[in-house]
Amino acid sequence: MACTKEEIERKRLAALQKRQEKLNNKQCLRMNTFSPINSSAGPVKSSAASSIGFHPYGKPENSKSFAENASIPSTKVVTGTVYLISEDRFEVNPSEFSAPLINIFKTIPSKTYDINSKLWNFSIKDYQELMLKVSSLAPHVVLGPLPSYVLKILNEPVIDPNTVDLSPIEKTLRNKLLPFQEDGVRFGIARQGRCMIADDMGLGKTYQALAIASYYRHNWPLLIVTTSSMRETWQNTIHEVLPSVPMMNIVTLTSSKDSEFVADRQTEIVIVSYKIAGMHTELLKDKKFGMIIVDESHNLKSHKARCTQALARVSAGCARLVLLSGTPALSRPAELYTQLALIAPRLLGSFTEYGKRYCGGKQTNFGWDMTGQSNLTELQIMLQKRFLIRRTKEKVLTDLEKKTRESVLLDHSLLQFTKEEAQGLSQMAKAFENTRSSDKHAALITYFSKSAEVKIPAICKYIKQLLKETTSKFLVFAHHRNMIDAICYTLDEASTHYICIVGSTPTNTRAELVETFQHVESCRCAVLSVTAAGSGLTLTRADLVLFAELHWNPGMLTQAESRAHRLGRSGAVCARYLLARGTADDFMWPMLQDKLDVLNNVGLSGETFENTTLTRQESKNSMTQYLSPKSSYKNKNDYIPGTNIRKVPLPSEASKSQNTSSLEENAQEKMQTSCEMDFFMEHDDDDDLLANLDL
Repeated sequence: MACTKEEIERKRLAALQKRQEKLNNKQCLRMNTFSPINSSAGPVKSSAASSIGFHPYGKPENSKSFAENASIPSTKVVTGTVYLISEDRFEVNPSEFSAPLINIFKTIPSKTYDINSKLWNFSIKDYQELMLKVSSLAPHVVLGPLPSYVLKILNEPVIDPNTVDLSPIEKTLRNKLLPFQEDGVRFGIARQGRCMIADDMGLGKTYQALAIASYYRHNWPLLIVTTSSMRETWQNTIHEVLPSVPMMNIVTLTSSKDSEFVADRQTEIVIVSYKIAGMHTELLKDKKFGMIIVDESHNLKSHKARCTQALARVSAGCARLVLLSGTPALSRPAELYTQLALIAPRLLGSFTEYGKRYCGGKQTNFGWDMTGQSNLTELQIMLQKRFLIRRTKEKVLTDLEKKTRESVLLDHSLLQFTKEEAQGLSQMAKAFENTRSSDKHAALITYFSKSAEVKIPAICKYIKQLLKETTSKFLVFAHHRNMIDAICYTLDEASTHYICIVGSTPTNTRAELVETFQHVESCRCAVLSVTAAGSGLTLTRADLVLFAELHWNPGMLTQAESRAHRLGRSGAVCARYLLARGTADDFMWPMLQDKLDVLNNVGLSGETFENTTLTRQESKNSMTQYLSPKSSYKNKNDYIPGTNIRKVPLPSEASKSQNTSSLEENAQEKMQTSCEMDFFMEHDDDDDLLANLDL
């Protein structure tokens, strides 16, 4: 007679139990705490199974305790983790099967068995009851509990944002808010003015932050921390939407000469860059700000950075604190901790505890490795419940056309390298692959720098073709200075009107350059540093965003894309990435997608590079026609990118001489030697790199 599935399972478990008993008897380790199974019994039936108690779906007998229903070897410990899967439910993931644990699960009223994950989940209301019952199985069964701060976030009362009255906000600003921006302001007020606004780039986070600050004006003075290039923009915005604040009461701290104005009692608002905040910590701390706004707060990702430590001290006694960032984490969950600790300094535990919980923390010979990720669903729930609000352009700007992504594979014959240089790139690639994780970033920078030099001629040819094929405006982002200079020279050679913004561009001229691009029809292109001009600028007249180089942080790239694709844009925007095989792009492109997947799982990004359309660069001409432009200037001050001004005139084709050849050789030598150091030559006012550099 054929056995049913249940009977087969009972027989299998009974056999496993007998084998375990024999092993324990041989080793003299078995404890006689539980009743042995009668080996003289006949075929195993349902009555025998009830004495074994190993079937996961068997109903426990009320007359016996859980310890009597099953035997747990004293040398085996079953561990497990508990984590949230929604705001009102949690899941238990044991290390292996345990009959007593399953029997306890079945006594919980809200129990649910997920057939896909093969795990049990329960209502958060039954959490204490479950953990109390499981504690009776110690030390044989041990479950890691939910962190205390997670339970506190779930249980703390929250003000309904819909009940918040916005009338205390200054009328001029209140009338400018769009409906979704009003929702963001209500969220911040419902969180007692301590939150993060993580809306997509270009959705008006500045207005929302100033509205929250206006609501809490009784807590002023107000401190605004931003990048150097955005200080003037903030001052102009305040003057526009908060006319009740006299201009004389707004101070932009740029040096120690402004200290007396900061200390003045009449000063209501102080605007400062990240770098200056780290230099004048005591001055800012003595001001005792009651409200702080931190713009581009992802710059605080490193808890070791000087600006992060300075802001932690300045904000220690602050009543209200609002962080703004379209990319709170540029690549991994570890970058969120310092920002969350600023918002709720006494709520979270230490960075080590946070890292072990959400960053897959592993202890190595060099300390803790927090570059991974774990329990991302729980982290996302915690962020949305307590810390931040995030809306995307697709959800709130229904009239804004979608952004498309394309990648262009550059013509390999145009890449500028000899046979020896090609071998050098190949060796760099192998070195990067074989380098241990702690040194990979340094190896990538070396490879990345050399790849930029190789890509220059192909990039320049592509831009020349683009100028002939279209008359629309476009942006070009690059990272290394030699790449930026080559692009500028190409545009100059084509007599194209353009602007250029890099780290050395003075702050007071950036706004003028942006206005030129936005309103002067003849200005067709903006050449921009991805680190110095990738955030804080509005360049919505551009139809195309070109990336001559990648960046290892996907957040930097999405920030740069949003210079054109943002509020105020009409028409579609295309982001196009120029890639080259045999260079660092081979490693960086898939790495960017992996990092985006992590951010998407935390709910901090909706971007993906997976469905990017791939095309190839066409080449109908000889390579020599499009070799990297060789500057004929004696030094870097002879050429001013973006101005079409040449201090030393270019020699004509008819009068080329030995002097010309010498100038070209010097320029080429300068370009090659500068390539190795380009990454480290960021200028003083480029605050975006203060926390992004983690060598």
